[in-house]
Amino acid sequence: MKFLKLIPILFILFGNFPYKNLVHAEIKNPKDYKVLSNQSKKLSISNVEYFIDQGDEFIKKEDFDKAKASYLDARKLAQQLAKFYSDLNTSFKGIDARIPNEMQRKGKETLQILAKSNKRLATMYLKNGKPEVAVPLLIETIRIMSPNSTEGKEAYKKLIQLGFVENEYKG
Repeated sequence: MKFLKLIPILFILFGNFPYKNLVHAEIKNPKDYKVLSNQSKKLSISNVEYFIDQGDEFIKKEDFDKAKASYLDARKLAQQLAKFYSDLNTSFKGIDARIPNEMQRKGKETLQILAKSNKRLATMYLKNGKPEVAVPLLIETIRIMSPNSTEGKEAYKKLIQLGFVENEYKG
């Protein structure tokens, strides 16, 4: 009888912990839990850069139709991201200053990459003899980046070369 009373004490002392070492769900980087923070996801600036790089590769291979499609995909995604960041920026103004600051930073990065894709598309249209399609892209670049930025100055110079504008910008 005393032996039966000893069994629970032995379990307590030596323990029967079935849950120990059963969970091996350790992850090195906590950002991996965030689905869209990975570089390979669709809604990211890195994916816009991927489309631009892919278009550049198609240009090297002289496959202009695929390059155009890739640049258009980059442009479309960059426009979507810029709109999303802008919406979040305005939604959180006056509530939490950190969020609008982050959205403004990401929005600027997105606009720079949008200007890059516009430049590539405009250059492609100009080489194909379609300046009427390149002009709106150049004007959009000036509008989103400002005339004082290097991208804006380059776009305005191309507008002068095309004869769309005449006055030289000295800013």
